[in-house]
Amino acid sequence: MLKHLFKLIWNKKKENFLLISEILISFMVIFAVFTLLVYNYQNYAVPKGFEEENVWSVDLGELNVSKNKDSVGVLHENLRNVLKNLPEVKAISYASANVPFSNSMFTSGTGYKGIRINVDVNRVEDDYKQVLGLSLLSGRWFSPEDNGLAKSTVILNEEAKERLFGKEDAIGKMISDGSSKVIGVIQNLKDKSDFKAPMPAIYTRIDTGKINQMNQILVRVAPGTTAAFEGKMYKMIASTIKSTNLEIKHLSDMKAEKNKETIIPMIIFFIVTGFLIINVALGIFGVLWYNINKRRAEIGLRRAIGATSSAVSTQLLGEALVIATFSLIIGSFFAVQFPLMKVFDLPTSVYLLAQFFAILFIYLLVVICALYPGKQAAAIYPAVALHEE
Repeated sequence: MLKHLFKLIWNKKKENFLLISEILISFMVIFAVFTLLVYNYQNYAVPKGFEEENVWSVDLGELNVSKNKDSVGVLHENLRNVLKNLPEVKAISYASANVPFSNSMFTSGTGYKGIRINVDVNRVEDDYKQVLGLSLLSGRWFSPEDNGLAKSTVILNEEAKERLFGKEDAIGKMISDGSSKVIGVIQNLKDKSDFKAPMPAIYTRIDTGKINQMNQILVRVAPGTTAAFEGKMYKMIASTIKSTNLEIKHLSDMKAEKNKETIIPMIIFFIVTGFLIINVALGIFGVLWYNINKRRAEIGLRRAIGATSSAVSTQLLGEALVIATFSLIIGSFFAVQFPLMKVFDLPTSVYLLAQFFAILFIYLLVVICALYPGKQAAAIYPAVALHEE
């Protein structure tokens, strides 16, 4: 039966060319949609690696003080003491501008034994781990014992560790041409968006020589802290540092804004794809309907010689599935080129899963579109069809 259907469709390939082309184009679009969905879902399913709830980001802006690092250092220390005395504040840490979900990024190159990678460089303090609730996988976090060391100490995230050392233990290794010593490895942080894969990152300890560049503070507050306290803290910070463009943001709100950068384009893409799918469905439905009306005599003759209504319906459904199969064979040939050629540099699993889901979707769409025309064909009475002929 299957061989007969393939032979039947192949002999009518010119008549079915437009439908095959339509399903092929639809498959490629659906493949792109599922690639986007699978990639974003896989990124979303990755553990966050930190706790952004109840963490506020304080941008100190331009300080109205001397740029001398000693003056800035005294100002920062005064502000730290003011904030620590507030009962709602659980932990604070100065940091570079590229705090989680910010629009800032500081990338630099690092290497180990000939392997060179670009990393997101984060300058942090000893309390940064406590503020964000980071998960230490091996080694240790920064502490006062790192003061005055001849070599700077650094901490890597999982991604940077894997790219530089693979399965090898990273603790105690020297990177960046021997200028930095790895003392710890932390879990990857999804600090750009819920839908973006973590990139290699390195964490360095803020030293006194760079203190005048640290105008960002992360503050962990007690759960349930109200907006009234936020206003109070804002006034206290403003009066302490005399800043003209002080800004306080919640990391949870910053994350929501970053997520919108992925969600909104996805929604627009899905709407456009939805219209395409509707047009394809109507096209398949119309072609099958036309074929039934065109083949009423054939269907009537089959019924007259003993074919059951279910056999007629099954044949029409089978023909539609065979047409879809021709399209999917061609489409799959192009789809498998994406992982082979490393298009967009996505994991191979993303493309394979997207292709699998796209094939299932196309088959399901064809079955749905073929059910009603097949039912109508099965309802044709032999005598009526032959009489019309």
